[in-house]
Amino acid sequence: MDIHALREDYKQGELRRKDLLDDPFKQFEKWFQQACNAELLEPNAMTLSTVSEQGQPFMRTVLLKYFDNNGLVFFTNYESRKARQIEINPKVSILFTWLPLQRQVHITGTAEKVTTAESLQYFTSRPRGSQLGAWSSQQSSVISSRQLLLMQFEQVKQKFLDGEIPLPDFWGGYRVVPTSFEFWQGCTNRLHDRFLYTYTPQEEHSWQIQRLAP
Repeated sequence: MDIHALREDYKQGELRRKDLLDDPFKQFEKWFQQACNAELLEPNAMTLSTVSEQGQPFMRTVLLKYFDNNGLVFFTNYESRKARQIEINPKVSILFTWLPLQRQVHITGTAEKVTTAESLQYFTSRPRGSQLGAWSSQQSSVISSRQLLLMQFEQVKQKFLDGEIPLPDFWGGYRVVPTSFEFWQGCTNRLHDRFLYTYTPQEEHSWQIQRLAP
């Protein structure tokens, strides 16, 4: 398939150093709010990259559930492939791609488990079907058919037919504690604007900002 003619010239805006907030968390919050205001489909969708024991990178889309100056939090099965890889190597990267705004945010950092209390607080806020789904799926394991998955769901549904659904001990959150943020704004002629925030705790100002060539 010849797709060389698929081309978009980015003309929505520019990003200048004077436009940036000194705190990357506040800059991220500003862009995230703008993505929400633009009514993008799932602006909290992010690509999470991990590395296997053999050095093979893996990527998948997960949903950011909340963030603050301590980091960015997502939830998953602690027995999944991503969790096993994080256990071996907690260094990860995440990417937000907001194409209608011609923007990307790339974040690197270290993933660590959130407290059980945090996981419970989020789990109880989920729709009941999602709670049942967490109990039903042995994430990343091989299954023979979708029918088997639906049967497991029905079994779990009957098990917890009455009362609240407890937090599975194999399910919870990870917090990505950032060491860098890169804000990317598409510009015309492929002369994109890129700014990298790097965490340098030994410096008076912890976050250093540099412009990168596109």
